[in-house]
Amino acid sequence: MFYYLDGTVAELLANLAVIDCGGVGYACATTSQTLSQLKKGERGRLYTYLNVGESVFDLYGFATQKELNSFKMLLGVSGVGPKAALAILSVGTPETLAMAIVTGDEKTLTAAPGIGKKIAQRIILELKDKMAKETAGGLDFSGGKGTPAAPIFSNKATEAAQALAVLGYSTQEVSEALKGLDVQNLSLEEIIRQSLKRMVK
Repeated sequence: MFYYLDGTVAELLANLAVIDCGGVGYACATTSQTLSQLKKGERGRLYTYLNVGESVFDLYGFATQKELNSFKMLLGVSGVGPKAALAILSVGTPETLAMAIVTGDEKTLTAAPGIGKKIAQRIILELKDKMAKETAGGLDFSGGKGTPAAPIFSNKATEAAQALAVLGYSTQEVSEALKGLDVQNLSLEEIIRQSLKRMVK
């Protein structure tokens, strides 16, 4: 229904930003990450997600598409609602979340208020499986040389691709970003970091 809101930042409250668009104030529940990028009285744009239920009509807003994509991905996990998803994205960036899922880092997720070990394990299990399915079979890890990379290196590249998939990047975008990277000698974190730099150019 709403793709984004673009207007003046009227209010900044705890986990809430009010964007004035043509005299109408839209209250968007959001993360501390997004709040830190907004300034009251200045222009702001939030990418939105509308949650409609039997007795619910809530609007959520995010400073970046990556954060919105991560939010929607978290909502797809059984037992994770909007409040929990916001909590997770408030203690780290989408990149941090993606890395935690790929590496099975429960501690990063349980750092969020209200997120226990069981729900953290479920997030990792369900999203890692989903990312694996989305990235399987469509990636070129030849480094642009036309020959397949050694399996040990393609495994690392696959993990990086899975982390990038949670941020909403397409298989083609990920393949292009990974081409030419020295996956043999770079750490998983550095592969992801360099890939992201290439894609945001």
